Amino acid sequence: MAIRDFGELENREIVKEVTLHGGNLTASILTYGATVRRLQLGDRDLTLGFDNLRDYELHSPHMGATAGRCANRIASGCFSIGSEEFQLSVNEGGRHHLHGGHKGFAHRIWTIEEASEDSVLLSLESPDGEEGYPGTVQITCRYTLTKDNTLRIEFSGTTDKPTLLNPAHHSYFNLGDQEDVTRHQIMIPARSYLPVSDQLIPTGEIVDVAGTPYDFREMREIADAQDSRFDNNFCLRQFRLKKPELSAVVFEPETELKMEVWSTEPGIQFYDGSSLNTPVPGFGGKMYGPRAGLCLEPQCWPDSPNHEEFACSTLQPTEHYLQVTEYRFI
Repeated sequence: MAIRDFGELENREIVKEVTLHGGNLTASILTYGATVRRLQLGDRDLTLGFDNLRDYELHSPHMGATAGRCANRIASGCFSIGSEEFQLSVNEGGRHHLHGGHKGFAHRIWTIEEASEDSVLLSLESPDGEEGYPGTVQITCRYTLTKDNTLRIEFSGTTDKPTLLNPAHHSYFNLGDQEDVTRHQIMIPARSYLPVSDQLIPTGEIVDVAGTPYDFREMREIADAQDSRFDNNFCLRQFRLKKPELSAVVFEPETELKMEVWSTEPGIQFYDGSSLNTPVPGFGGKMYGPRAGLCLEPQCWPDSPNHEEFACSTLQPTEHYLQVTEYRFI
């Protein structure tokens, strides 16, 4: 384990980098956004990322970051808890709330509470009213690398008022040597998914995947869907589990690398990276274009406060939030 100064934000806050080792994995974790800056198996990069802080601050599409308080989109930034209505910041085209807003978890400096060779615990306080959310939230994020080549992520949180809490890990994965992930094979054991509008807001329908391009119950190439683009929630269940279960599998046939995603969460967002177009180079001088990496983000169903039938992200002061997600490399 090593801790070093990684850089200085525009507001002169110092960002630390913690390097972890476990099995054949190495992870570099930033205090900015509780971000996985780099994840490697041996000398192979498994995720997309940048070499300097300014690129994360100015150009990163939540690359490796912790999205929250509420990951994904909330339509028009509006929701209600009981009879009380709330208006969040609208940071996506001035229309909708995305990934916690302008100063969401991904744009905050987290505190290192403890660190060891294979694990780091980060903490953050999100004050009452931040980005429009009610309640002061105390949240921790623990990253652990295990001997069997697993990146384990544990989010734990409490609130002093009823609020929303739905963090998600947002790494872009590429397990191969190609510039895009279209030949990656993927399996998601979900019988239904949430269709979205042209603004990527769930329509409110819960649709059976059978006979659609969204049927990933058997392993198949992303390219098999032809012209389809994916940025949708796949519905695994209606509730959070106490222990993680298999939520997705990715396989890269040339490198023969497999990644299993295990999680406690009721949904998983599959984003194929089709809108990626970073203006600055990433690792090895690579320019990240469309589908340079894919995201598999376990979480509650998006826009759930506005749909009674969706698995919901409301947290009460009497409750303790706990999410466990594992990315297992085989």
